[in-house]
Amino acid sequence: MNIKSSQSLVQEALKVVKTITPKEALEKLEKNQCNLIDIRDTLELQREGKIENSFHISRGLLEFSIHPESPYVKNEKLNLDKEIVLFCAAGGRSALAAKTLLDMGFVKVSHVEGGFGLMKTSGFKIK
Repeated sequence: MNIKSSQSLVQEALKVVKTITPKEALEKLEKNQCNLIDIRDTLELQREGKIENSFHISRGLLEFSIHPESPYVKNEKLNLDKEIVLFCAAGGRSALAAKTLLDMGFVKVSHVEGGFGLMKTSGFKIK
């Protein structure tokens, strides 16, 4: 049996996924050029705080929630013409999630290097 580790899956994802810095993500957010999506669990948001003007879709529901026909996209007005920028706590889950969105057919997808941990100290407003 050849089971891949989570680390090797993240390394494979990083080879095909666009990675941006927190500074680049902040610029895109301020220019209204992206959907900034926090894929951390609800408990993490309650404990650490939420980035202002970001959407929250937990990792477990991402593929279901971001499909163009989903009620979330229709009601929350995620603009799928804009780049989808994902982040998690440190960058591992968001890399895997971004690869999954590429697999689904999304093209303008990236993830934030260092995740919320780095974003907290990069000028984002935390609620």
